[in-house]
Amino acid sequence: MSKGSKKTSRREFLYGAASAAAAFTVVPNHVLGGRAAAAPSDKLNIAIIGVGGRGGASVGGCGGENIVALCDVDTRRMDEASKEHPGAKRYQNFRKMLDEMDKQLDAVAVCTPDHTHAVASMDAIRRGKHVFCEKPLAHSIYEIRELMKAARKHKVVTQLGNQGHSSDTIRRFCEWIWDGAIGDVTEVHAACGANHCKISQFSRRDEIHEIPRELDWDLWLGPAKYRRYNPMYHPGSWRGWMPFGSGTIGDWVCHVVDPAFWALDLGAPTTIQAEADDYDPKKHADTFPSGSVITFQFPAKGRRGPVKLLWHSGERRIPRPAELEAGRDVPRTGAIVIGTKGKIMHGSHGAGGVRIFPETKMRQYKLPDQTIPRVRGHHQDWLNSIKTGGQAGSNFDYGGPLTELARLGIIAMQRLGEKLEWDGENMRFTNSSEANELINPPSRKGWEL
Repeated sequence: MSKGSKKTSRREFLYGAASAAAAFTVVPNHVLGGRAAAAPSDKLNIAIIGVGGRGGASVGGCGGENIVALCDVDTRRMDEASKEHPGAKRYQNFRKMLDEMDKQLDAVAVCTPDHTHAVASMDAIRRGKHVFCEKPLAHSIYEIRELMKAARKHKVVTQLGNQGHSSDTIRRFCEWIWDGAIGDVTEVHAACGANHCKISQFSRRDEIHEIPRELDWDLWLGPAKYRRYNPMYHPGSWRGWMPFGSGTIGDWVCHVVDPAFWALDLGAPTTIQAEADDYDPKKHADTFPSGSVITFQFPAKGRRGPVKLLWHSGERRIPRPAELEAGRDVPRTGAIVIGTKGKIMHGSHGAGGVRIFPETKMRQYKLPDQTIPRVRGHHQDWLNSIKTGGQAGSNFDYGGPLTELARLGIIAMQRLGEKLEWDGENMRFTNSSEANELINPPSRKGWEL
């Protein structure tokens, strides 16, 4: 977008209106869009599904409301949350919880491992509950699309757990890009240095371990094909195992790519191609490569031209730009955005700030006025939107397509070396029947959406 162009895009207008409503509007209880909206002074009744790990952030983020139920397949992980909310009912099975507490709940936060995000979120949405879901939104492109459709149908307020979307940093980045700070953006290099490769642990998959009595292993597996319990899957290490997690790309795209995705209104790519280190998709299908680069090509849209996005995972790092001064390094987790008139570097989660480089150009740049309303926090954005009848900034219509980039990248890893052609509107690859089979992989019986 050129420096002189100040015309407001549809996304800017809609987001600004929703955020302004969340920040400034006080309304009484009334029926809006077929659902009752709570007054801002009312407290919501919230259930948390998956209270360990990232679930702790939702317990804290929703702590000002009424947390009336806690659910985790591993009861050991509920103890700390129960101390903070002793009145909350405890459950091991989210389906039982939703059945028994259906009429008492306004909203649900889903903080389970990736492979159970969709089934838990969908159950809540179909009951008319507002949903906060940790990133990535789902474990397949089909699940993402179904959750988006269901959220619209049931008119619920949703939020993806990419906390940086509520930061001041992402807003500054968008305002600078829209102001033309670096001219027209042509290329984005995004990265996370985390390594979720588990090839070295393959020999442990046949080990026999006793299932902890506090853990319902069958419920933990959920839609995934049955396999023996192993402590290398739970707790915590599931992210590196493809049946359960989404690797580095799934864990971090929704954070690191978010600024460019919003500012450039990227939408769906037309092609995706992966390269990886020491990785055979057939031999190593249970996990992810130690290092990879995935190239997404986005077509021209509106007044911007085409954009190339390169995602660098694990051992693969962003190439060092010649303009970067000595003593400064490219981010291990963050991005470099290249325009026709300069470059911007930013971190993730709103951390690390956003800077034009070299620093001489940063000092010369006249900062634009703030045009995007600021929010007080990611959970608060969701909670305020429920109470005012608006939509949160990273609702499923925004967070779904962002998550889809990660799933497309994972499919490209599974079809390593192929340049996949993607028809986003029709949810299909036009040049690979094998890749199309990965859009909606089968779920275990009883766990289908």
